[in-house]
Amino acid sequence: MTQSKGAAKTRIMRKGEKTADERLLETPTASDQNFTHSDPWRVLRIMGEFVQGFDALAEIGPAVTLFGSARVREGDPMYQAAIEVARLLGEAGFTIITGGGPGIMEAGNRGARLAGASSIGLGIELPFEQGLNEYCDIGVEFRYFFVRKTMFVKYAHAFVIFPGGFGTMDELFEALTLIQTGKVTNFPVILFGSVFWGGLVAWLRNTMLAEGKIGPADPDLMIVTDSPEEVREIIVRALRDQSPRMQQEQQSREETKKATED
Repeated sequence: MTQSKGAAKTRIMRKGEKTADERLLETPTASDQNFTHSDPWRVLRIMGEFVQGFDALAEIGPAVTLFGSARVREGDPMYQAAIEVARLLGEAGFTIITGGGPGIMEAGNRGARLAGASSIGLGIELPFEQGLNEYCDIGVEFRYFFVRKTMFVKYAHAFVIFPGGFGTMDELFEALTLIQTGKVTNFPVILFGSVFWGGLVAWLRNTMLAEGKIGPADPDLMIVTDSPEEVREIIVRALRDQSPRMQQEQQSREETKKATED
């Protein structure tokens, strides 16, 4: 993993080369005798990534993480919206964290740059994505998804989630699970784009909630909006007065606990 100022570049992967995550998660074989290819050795590398990530981000101050599709291009309305959201949050005093790649991530870092705020990209080793976008002031590169995801949650006071694919959904539902189970608190999760997210929110209420798979308070852990200004106000208000979020999250945890005991 590397940390750098400016537009950092990830290690170039050769065609067909396995990522660190792929090597970690594949089933070991009898031929895996080299210690530097073994799971105990990888534990040391994972520990090193945690230490370097914590060291790089320890003093960034209040921060908001933006997620969304890497496939969105500059002309897309969501790209422009992400710039505006990040700019407003940056002007409100927040560091902006993204995954460091293209699309919504680039837009978020670009908006932070416009605001003069710290712009951080947490990259990941992928065979089809090379380098952090040019708007990252601090670039931190990871081999392991789970280490990178820890950094997103640990250092962000809120998530703003734009339309995206599987990776975006992964971050959304991990955040909701951490809140629901009491692993994190005071953590606004804002879904930007009511047209995109409306179907998911309706399914959560009309199917998941209706069948008792989640509690009545759980869908309200997410806030849907189309307004960059509202995003800023929600997050600023949440940091100023944490009690409503704490009450909401406590209700969600109590409903989860009760459901598992019944």
